[in-house]
This record gives sequence, C-alpha cells and structure tokens, in this order.
Amino acid sequence: MNKKLCKITNRKNIIGFKRSHAMNKSKRKFKINIKKKKKIWLYDEKKFIKINISTKGIKIINKNNK
Repeated sequence: MNKKLCKITNRKNIIGFKRSHAMNKSKRKFKINIKKKKKIWLYDEKKFIKINISTKGIKIINKNNK
C-alpha cells in the first residue's frame, strides 16, 4: 500500500520528467502535499479518526461540513 495516498481524494505521487534548459530529461517525482495523521471529526459516529490527508482533501472536508 502506498503511504503517500490521500484517503479523501485518492491522490498519490506521480512520476514525470524534469527538463533542463537544453531539453535534456531525467525522471522525477511530483509529490502531493500530504499531512500525516490529521485528526478528523466524524459527525455520524461522534468520534475522531486519524488519516493521511492532502491539503486539497482538508479543503473539501471543510467546505462540505459548513
């Protein structure tokens, strides 16, 4: 299982290429902005859970809970 995976958006690291000025290419990873073990309150179950979540996932949760 991939540790760098957002449980809300299912985003993960992707692999692409880095290009120099001369257009030479070398492989690189595009990393997501993930927060480790963020506590999220579940209204239905009335408890906190800890999940790996990206900043985009945090925005989605905050937008839908208002």
